[in-house]
Amino acid sequence: MSKEVESRSTHKLYEKDTLGEVQIADEVVAIIAGLAATEVDGVSSMAGNITNELVGKLGMKNLSKGVKIEVSEEHVSVDLSLNIKFGYNIPEVSERVQDRVKTAIENMTGLTVLDINIRIAGVNLEEEK
Repeated sequence: MSKEVESRSTHKLYEKDTLGEVQIADEVVAIIAGLAATEVDGVSSMAGNITNELVGKLGMKNLSKGVKIEVSEEHVSVDLSLNIKFGYNIPEVSERVQDRVKTAIENMTGLTVLDINIRIAGVNLEEEK
């Protein structure tokens, strides 16, 4: 039973003639995507569901908030929910997020990104201090 649970939440990377096996948890890919997205100028924060919001208010940081990934074989599909800063061009910011997330996942994991879908969940009207 533990093998089944493990195979759903990790992805194995194989290389011929190596010393062993490398496994990457799906949560790690989601964290990479979330961190890469928030580095883009114009992105205010990741948008999560109500559970993620409550966890955040309790002080526990959820680094994969607003990220949903599907890993199959060596391919990844990413869905991101973002809050964008007021005054930024949404298509331009979205394109930069897609580029940054694709580059980060492919460079760090060796997986191929098939698509990155972005949902703008809100606009942050507050100025940063």
